Amino acid sequence: MENKWWQKRVFYQIYPRSFSDSNGDGIGDINGIISKLDYLKWLGIGAIWLCPVYDSPNEDMGYDIRNYETIMQEFGTMDDFKNLLSELHKRDIKLVMDLVVNHTSDEHKWFVEARKDPSSKYRNYYIWRKGKDGKEPNNWSSFFTPSAWTYDKESDEWYLHLFAEKQPDLNWENADMRNEIYRMINHWFDLGVDGFRMDVISLIAKAPGLPNAKGDGYNMAPEHFAFQPKLHDYLREMRKECFDGRDCMCVGETTFVNTENANTVVGDGRELDLLFQFDLMDIDGENTKWNLKPFDLKEFKRIIDKWQKAIKWNTLFWSNHDQPRVVSRFGSTETYDSWKTSAKMLAVAMYLLKGTPFIYQGEEIGMTNYPFVDETQLRDIESINLLSQSSDRRDWAWKGILAKGRDNARTPIQWDDSINAGFSLGNPWIEVNPNYKNINVKSQINDDDSILNFYRELISIRNNNDVLINGDYRQIMFDDDRLFAYERFLDNRKITIYCNFSKDEIVLDVASDVEKIIGIACKNKNGYYALSPYGTLVIKN
Repeated sequence: MENKWWQKRVFYQIYPRSFSDSNGDGIGDINGIISKLDYLKWLGIGAIWLCPVYDSPNEDMGYDIRNYETIMQEFGTMDDFKNLLSELHKRDIKLVMDLVVNHTSDEHKWFVEARKDPSSKYRNYYIWRKGKDGKEPNNWSSFFTPSAWTYDKESDEWYLHLFAEKQPDLNWENADMRNEIYRMINHWFDLGVDGFRMDVISLIAKAPGLPNAKGDGYNMAPEHFAFQPKLHDYLREMRKECFDGRDCMCVGETTFVNTENANTVVGDGRELDLLFQFDLMDIDGENTKWNLKPFDLKEFKRIIDKWQKAIKWNTLFWSNHDQPRVVSRFGSTETYDSWKTSAKMLAVAMYLLKGTPFIYQGEEIGMTNYPFVDETQLRDIESINLLSQSSDRRDWAWKGILAKGRDNARTPIQWDDSINAGFSLGNPWIEVNPNYKNINVKSQINDDDSILNFYRELISIRNNNDVLINGDYRQIMFDDDRLFAYERFLDNRKITIYCNFSKDEIVLDVASDVEKIIGIACKNKNGYYALSPYGTLVIKN
């Protein structure tokens, strides 16, 4: 099988604000990233997904872009960016940037002109409508606010925003606007960027007429703004105008994707190369992410199985900048041993599946959720808005934020046990997790038994094993409610993976003389392999 480069490499997601601060202002920056590239190369990383570094007022931490072609001053300069690109490529590491084109900031020059002058050509770059009976044009809710519409008094019209009020949605029906976006994409490609992660790309097309959602009050309306027919026209046009003829890739954040519609965007390679699906990210929420429910291993196994079978090539990830820390969410932080063992087990469970791994910064050292004590510590607009809108359910909201708030993933990387975990000599923009004295890169890098060195070993094993890259997948022991087990097989070769998600010891029906590739919390018991709590075993059959 002839692989694309993005099928053979392990990705590492960088949230630049929290990665490494080079100038002591408390905010991570591009030069800070450059200073850590040898670390990423040592780890075995082959590609970076870089969260937005474009000019932004930071209403949504860079996902509200004011200028697509300049660098946020806090992060550095365009020369710094070009240097980053050069230094990455010297190390044979690809760079994939974030592409945020469902919306802009309301401070983008297009929207400034659109708001100032309704006769401006930029007015139609966005979605404006007259109200109905003094209210919004329809009853859609946004992801961050009760209504997806904001009223503009000067023009007596409303503009659509599926996210914050300062993130007006672009009107993809406007060909001039689309061409501006394509020109911008090609600008970055011409600089040497290797691809894009496309933020909420499945939402760019809206249903004609913007019909009401079902139900009273404000309602989320994915049936009218996700995976609309014109989405495919736009993605195919973008492919033709920007991606064709380049050795590049694109991965879509395909909000509201399911196994029935996934192949409409990745099936023939004329739209997206990869997609992020979020069934697993919804596994511990009831109707909303904030209604917490216990992790269900059988449901996890069902989700993994259906997606491994639904599309040819998956993205493999436990977390990102929008999700809590994986070991706090799906592992155990009750004891030192359970923290370390479960972090390793989770890595095996996910990253030996078929697909491209995306590791989120800090995951490789087992970073945990932050023990927030009050709302003044929060920085994320989603969590802050949840609290402000939940005055009658404050305890419920706070419990949800502690478990799944996005700030959990955005605390600074814990590089060492010095001040601010070695992230910055200044006052960090968000607090450093107080466990940094015990959990940091420096303490793990020379410890052969550390989570960090295990990630390095696992990446090397995956990168150098054709079965683990190209082999087919088959889940086994499906009905077991403690064990996740699957096989990867290619030609007459097979590798079997066993992961204990429980606090119990499990004796496997695997003779202890079978060749072992990986064994964590694994021992010989009467001639058979036994897994201690959160243990894992990978064998060659």
